[in-house]
Amino acid sequence: KIGRDARSPLVHIDSSLEGVEVVTINRPERRNAFDAELIGALYQAFETLRGAEGVRAVVLRGAGGYFCAGADLDWMRAAHTYSEAENREDALELARMLKALWDIPALTIAMVEGGAFGGGAGLVAACDVAIATADAKFSFSEARLGLLPATISPYVVAAIGPRSARALFATARVFDAAHAEKVGLLSAVAADRQALTDAVERTIDEVMACGPIAVAESKRLVTDVAGRHIDNRLLDETARRIAAARVSPEGQEGVAAFLGRRKPDWAQQG
Repeated sequence: KIGRDARSPLVHIDSSLEGVEVVTINRPERRNAFDAELIGALYQAFETLRGAEGVRAVVLRGAGGYFCAGADLDWMRAAHTYSEAENREDALELARMLKALWDIPALTIAMVEGGAFGGGAGLVAACDVAIATADAKFSFSEARLGLLPATISPYVVAAIGPRSARALFATARVFDAAHAEKVGLLSAVAADRQALTDAVERTIDEVMACGPIAVAESKRLVTDVAGRHIDNRLLDETARRIAAARVSPEGQEGVAAFLGRRKPDWAQQG
């Protein structure tokens, strides 16, 4: 289902499978490292997908067998001469790009080969599901340069928790896929490239069996309830949400299909 070679421009979107968009970062000669142009292209791609109809899953991958090496050296060299105000605006572009990925209502899947460093690891954290080959490497490497993983931190802390984030941010250590899965940065580890493709395709099949609106609302539910105190207000809010889902057209179709021992209409379309 997926696996076509990426082509120029910097971000290639493959729409060959109905309901699935495969976004490929296409700077293999730079290990798909960020510069301002690539960040802008990713932002536009994610914003387009956020508002697109019929998108059920988004797969994010890197061309050339490498996910994303973080910041491009030439981009870092240019930023080294910026003022604080210029650096702030530059960093905001990366922050906006990550938020656009986070806000996509479809299920987002990071398909990681090779490595994900710095902002590349932030992309992994900002996806809903992340699967990597066993030989992939990761690092939040900013502290080695006297810098902070600031713009990626909301997504990383949400994925791996404060304690693991402190340890990995403060040491900037390189860690393997097994440790990334252990701390929660990865959802699963695959033995090799074919196993990675198979695992991503299984995830796509799973989400295609779910109601599209339910998927988007489930993602929003997690964001809205995470870290909140369980009180009467939260009880009322969650009861309201499930009640609305039960009487919605999608909820009515889903339950009717289950009771009638048939596939719901969205699964037949998928």
